[in-house]
Amino acid sequence: MLKGKKILLGITGGIAAYKAVFLIRILKKQGAEVKVIMTPASFDFVTPLTVSTVAQNPVLSSFKSGDDSWNNHVDLALWADVMIVAPATANTLAKMANGICDNLLLATYFSAKCPVYIAPAMDLDMYAHPTVSRNIDQLEKDGVFIIPAEEGELASGLVGKGRMAEPETILDYLTHHFQSDELKGKKVLITAGPTYEAIDPVRFIGNHSSGKMGIELANSFISKGATVELVMGPSALTTSDRIERINVKSADQMFEAVKSRMSDADIVVCAAAVADFKPAEVANHKIKKTEGIPTLSFVENPDILSYVGQNKQNQLVVGFALETNNELENAQSKLKRKNLDLIVLNSLNDPKAGFAKDTNKVTLIDKKLDITSFDVKSKKEVAEDIVQKILKMMNQ
Repeated sequence: MLKGKKILLGITGGIAAYKAVFLIRILKKQGAEVKVIMTPASFDFVTPLTVSTVAQNPVLSSFKSGDDSWNNHVDLALWADVMIVAPATANTLAKMANGICDNLLLATYFSAKCPVYIAPAMDLDMYAHPTVSRNIDQLEKDGVFIIPAEEGELASGLVGKGRMAEPETILDYLTHHFQSDELKGKKVLITAGPTYEAIDPVRFIGNHSSGKMGIELANSFISKGATVELVMGPSALTTSDRIERINVKSADQMFEAVKSRMSDADIVVCAAAVADFKPAEVANHKIKKTEGIPTLSFVENPDILSYVGQNKQNQLVVGFALETNNELENAQSKLKRKNLDLIVLNSLNDPKAGFAKDTNKVTLIDKKLDITSFDVKSKKEVAEDIVQKILKMMNQ
């Protein structure tokens, strides 16, 4: 979403200035061009050399450069697609809210016609002070977008609200800002991650799925304006606040979550690695070695994908097939057998594809048996390819 976007970042003099370096790094990874204005006070917390190296652009801090050339604040403001001040100290907030213009960053802010975001950062008592609250309220009235400070440990050693939002959170706000509306009004239901089938209160049968692919799909749908519900098996991965996440453990729990939600969905994507079988009986205590080697009997888990395919009304249903042999043939069979509109074929035969990796290699097969194969890509790019295919199918 940020590829080719021009982002103007203002860094002010707070300890959270170090986070701006990480913010620049992830913005660059998203394909954005980043220019940076630093206030003189921010030099005490992070060096212009560090910032300019990461941004791959010179850092500006005054109206005149070392060669006596003028840094045109009007041109800077016109250049940007979006401006963000992170961290925004109480001092800079007060100046922005009250029309005080005494440095290059403020002059650029007052010249900006693009959207402006601020990420406040200060100690908890400062953040809670009525003057700061009043200034933030005024900036909101002026049309500035506020990225609220977060709870946590502060530089003072106190714990409370005042930490600058994490770079990933700021990225989420900016991604949301640039999202398209191609799927506005559409609801998407996604399953992701593994399922854990209990043997006893301690042990379970599971798999290596991380849920990365499902999360990237959710992010891609969100970026197109859709509303997303993500039914997530056990995973340590975090998700955007704009995704409604329903955490489950077992296949039965995932099945119930999907059944109760699919009727409201326009698109259902079953990307979870659901266990086909579960122990017929779950011990009510931890099985000890002294009890001997246990014998496990298994029963089938509900086939969530088949249920969705056979009971769909007007939904577009997407499934995944992870194959190790006869890949195309098996995927086509699954597509027909489970009444899907699209199936995503993954192969474990490529070392850069499969569980827990950041890359994947897929082939898309639709119900007309049209086949589109892709080279190895990041899971973010794979998600975008899948969503683009879905958009094309919806518009046919």
